[in-house]
Amino acid sequence: MSLALESGEVLGLLGENGAGKSTLMSILFGHYVADSGHISVFGQPLPPGQPRAALQAGVGMVHQHFALADNLSVLDNVMLGTEAWWRPVSDTTAARAKLQEVAQRFGLHIDVDARVAGLSVGERQRVEILKALYRGARILILDEPTAVLTPQESEALFDTLSHMVAQGLAIIFISHKLGEVLRVSHRVAVLRHGKLVAEAPNTPEQALTQSQLAQWMVGHAVDAPVRRPAQDVGAPVCVMDHASTVSADPLRDVSLQLHAGEIVAVAGVSGNGQVALAEVLCGTRALSGGSVQFLGQPLRAQPAILVAQGLARIPEDRHGVGVVGDLPLWENAVSERLHSRIFSRWGWIRRNAARAYAARVVQAFDVRGGGLFSPARALSGGNMQKLILGRALLAPDGTPPRLIVAHQPTWGLDIGAVATVQQHLIASRDAGAAVLLISDDLDEVLTLGDRVAVMHGGHLGTPRPATEWSRAEIGLAMAGLDAQEVASA
Repeated sequence: MSLALESGEVLGLLGENGAGKSTLMSILFGHYVADSGHISVFGQPLPPGQPRAALQAGVGMVHQHFALADNLSVLDNVMLGTEAWWRPVSDTTAARAKLQEVAQRFGLHIDVDARVAGLSVGERQRVEILKALYRGARILILDEPTAVLTPQESEALFDTLSHMVAQGLAIIFISHKLGEVLRVSHRVAVLRHGKLVAEAPNTPEQALTQSQLAQWMVGHAVDAPVRRPAQDVGAPVCVMDHASTVSADPLRDVSLQLHAGEIVAVAGVSGNGQVALAEVLCGTRALSGGSVQFLGQPLRAQPAILVAQGLARIPEDRHGVGVVGDLPLWENAVSERLHSRIFSRWGWIRRNAARAYAARVVQAFDVRGGGLFSPARALSGGNMQKLILGRALLAPDGTPPRLIVAHQPTWGLDIGAVATVQQHLIASRDAGAAVLLISDDLDEVLTLGDRVAVMHGGHLGTPRPATEWSRAEIGLAMAGLDAQEVASA
């Protein structure tokens, strides 16, 4: 692998899940050591395997998998590594002022004194972005930086990046949103199976297209799902009636009906109640008020029973909730159905049946990286997500799911995998499942959603047909404007 980055340019780095993007960036940042070759930064050799040396050389990295201390505050996490350990007292006053100024300038608002353990996944990603910007990096590696931003915030970030590039900052921009890559990149490099397979300028004279990039990434043309409205909407499968919670990231008086044969898509900036909404429906968070009915009966806060009744659960946090990293892939594949007679009998696990099912999931959802006996933590983020999706949507007995709660189901997936997942969700809807899609990707929301609602501050707006929304209207609603304010804006 040989690759150059110039001052004052944005290099878009693309590739399928497991293509080697994260490995390459980890070598640059010093987390991994290459077996051969070398790296030079601003004409000076970069010592391998030393993240501090990379930081001192001006390399800032926003990690795809967060590198945060859960027991510390946002401010403490940002300050880590910026002061000498022998200083008797940290200058937190100056650091707080600087961090708040950076957060304000980039539109990445967050409580700097909040503990990271209490933050949502989206808020943690904002902390990672702030860590790099706080240090004044001259080379900035951004891995999916807009995943939790509204369209307006994304545009503000792009404008800020253009000013930084004009001042000589070099940026490596990693994203599966090909439109964003083309929007900000001066040059694009594509990896496949650990090799550089394409590199081309992206200029007005030599403008690239999304179809070109997709074909370079996967080696063949990719057919994205075409918007197709629901044909046969049935009776309500799940009904929420004035549901509220009092825990972190709460729900506030949410009412919602999820019908068979329909996808309801929920948009919103992470941290506005989406986690609570998903956890209540999956039986892992209790209500403080209101009620939820599933298949005409009160929803039981027992996830294993709900899965047996036809609930398919795709959690947002694939590392902390989706898998047990130290268990092998085949055990993770059956982890939610261990009490099924298919996989256990008289307290004993039927290993052959479990491993056969895991092999079906791996094949059907193209899970790459290690075999059935490899630990789940060895998978790339995208392949880990595909394992979770396959486990949720491919029932061992062939029974289609009745309710699918899909929270960020395509976050971190390449364009080919995204198309596959979206087609599975549409197929499940057409087979009669009720689908709740919670996503920060507005293209996904508008493409898949039959009805679309926006969450802000724990409140859920009234779902409306997707055809009645524009991207700008959804973005304004995500920022907290009510219906009349959205209409006037």
